[in-house]
Amino acid sequence: MFVLQNSLILEILYKSLKKNIPESTKVYGALFNIKNKNPFKMEVLVDAWPDYQMVITRPQKQEMKDDQDHYTNTYQIFTKATDKLEEVLSCSQVINWEKTFQIQGCQEGLDEAVRKVATSKSVQVDYMKNMLLMPELSKKHKTSSNYNMELFEMHKVDDNNKKGNFSNMFLDTSHAGLINEHWAYGKNERSLKYIERCLQDFLGFGVLGPEGELVSWIVMEQSCELRMGYTIPKYRSQGKMSQVLHYLEKYLSQKEIPFYAHRAGYEEKHLKILKNVDFKICPCGWHQWKCTPKKYC
Repeated sequence: MFVLQNSLILEILYKSLKKNIPESTKVYGALFNIKNKNPFKMEVLVDAWPDYQMVITRPQKQEMKDDQDHYTNTYQIFTKATDKLEEVLSCSQVINWEKTFQIQGCQEGLDEAVRKVATSKSVQVDYMKNMLLMPELSKKHKTSSNYNMELFEMHKVDDNNKKGNFSNMFLDTSHAGLINEHWAYGKNERSLKYIERCLQDFLGFGVLGPEGELVSWIVMEQSCELRMGYTIPKYRSQGKMSQVLHYLEKYLSQKEIPFYAHRAGYEEKHLKILKNVDFKICPCGWHQWKCTPKKYC
């Protein structure tokens, strides 16, 4: 595996990966941000070029300075050759098995290789499989020549989208504490720093209540996934998350930014919300392997 750096080649790879969506969704989204000022300081590895069989996106080495920060230490993987995956994952130049990290992908076929290598390295694996949710309608996500990360610039309350005593707004790092407090995979100092970084570099959007308090929100992360969605219990079943998703779907589509989400479980009310905003469930699923060396267990 080697790192791709040439901007023209990255653009060619990006267009190629689009043909393999939804299985390539995680690396496709990460590559979008890498091509556009790379605020999360990531890099792309391939096994060959131009006839690649495997693509991995990961943080640059200097970004993985905290050995237990699995939020930052995240690898996204797409492969056309699962039979070669075990050999690639075993290579210390590709994956640093001395740290706690996550592997994310949209291919169930990754599981066997991840587990085999983890066992050989005496690393504990915590696996999650959830629904992968993609926009139903075909979206064109072409990057314009004048694109820059100002797309993610924070804005004031949107006065044109007020509904009753509720209003839409783009979020900033001042909201990180509240989001961290309610994120099921957060509630710790490392997750707080990660959320702050996502809000600093990417898009966060929410709905303010009658007293100006944040009541419903979603945050985009380094692979263009919409995560950390939450609505304060008092305001549930009032369409607030639908309001957030409707606005984001329109905004991201206009800006030609790819987006998707995942969801655990099949609760009817949640599926109804997603159906209302034209999301579909992809059969390949959303997969994550959290890998923890025994010294950190």
